Amino acid sequence: MFDSPLSASAYEVLIVDPGADDETLRKAYRLRLRQTHPDTGGDAAVFIQVQRAWELVGTPEARAAYDRGHGFGETAAPDYSAGSGAGWRPPAARTDTRPRARSLGQPGGWRRERYLALIREWAGRGVTLDDPYDPALVRSAPVALRRLLADALAEEATARIVADLGMGYTVWHDVAAGGRGGSDAKIDHIVLGPSGLYGVLSEDFGGPVRLRRGEFTGDGVPGAPIAELLANMRTIARAAGVRFSGAIVVLPDEDVLQPIDEIGKVRGLRVAVVSRSALATVLRRGVTGARDIGGNEVFDVRTRLQQTVRFA
Repeated sequence: MFDSPLSASAYEVLIVDPGADDETLRKAYRLRLRQTHPDTGGDAAVFIQVQRAWELVGTPEARAAYDRGHGFGETAAPDYSAGSGAGWRPPAARTDTRPRARSLGQPGGWRRERYLALIREWAGRGVTLDDPYDPALVRSAPVALRRLLADALAEEATARIVADLGMGYTVWHDVAAGGRGGSDAKIDHIVLGPSGLYGVLSEDFGGPVRLRRGEFTGDGVPGAPIAELLANMRTIARAAGVRFSGAIVVLPDEDVLQPIDEIGKVRGLRVAVVSRSALATVLRRGVTGARDIGGNEVFDVRTRLQQTVRFA
């Protein structure tokens, strides 16, 4: 929640200046608890955010660690321990030898490249960026740039989960789709396995979002993500001569109201919104009502996609 390039900082959630003293911080926390408590008409999702924010900055030790990792304070320096801005860097190469899903393409690669090019352009000519992932730099960047990085991280997180499903799965990352979205349109992941053929969208809106009539709503939602995913899937389906079983949207665990939300058919396809921790379960069992793929059809679909897929 607070480690996303798009999410509000703990101080923003508590509505307090990052330089506030401990007593002012404590008063701000108590006020926000009263304002957001569900029993007094507050939003339950925001109430949980307030509690999590206090866990991160409520003690001097926790606050110092949070400030180091997120670029706050005059002497702040990136803390590259787990859970800090270090997670914004490309993941290290895997060294284990366990059987893994067959993976093609580079998850998050297109958005990482765009982010690196645009963050340097935004900083200005002649400015040397020693670390384009420095937390203070990322926090100060325009929303569009932070969204690119957040989406790259989301795609990489999904790729790690799918890879662990094993040899029975094949996944294509960053698949170019063209079509309604234009030349930049793509599908984050196409996953083929015993439970079916799925188009997968990895998203991070920077906070909880809600669904209305088969689409995400909220200030942090750009465009119509589910409709765009389905349109891109139809483009690939026609080009490859295959039928998708359904569509899956993956969100950070903290940003969903329930781990698995099967919202039924949207424009003719079964759609599920799932948390990252529930993704493996859904891909193994399939989306309820979606068509399974078995026997020789798996090999036929894989061959058709191999011959058709182009990467973004």
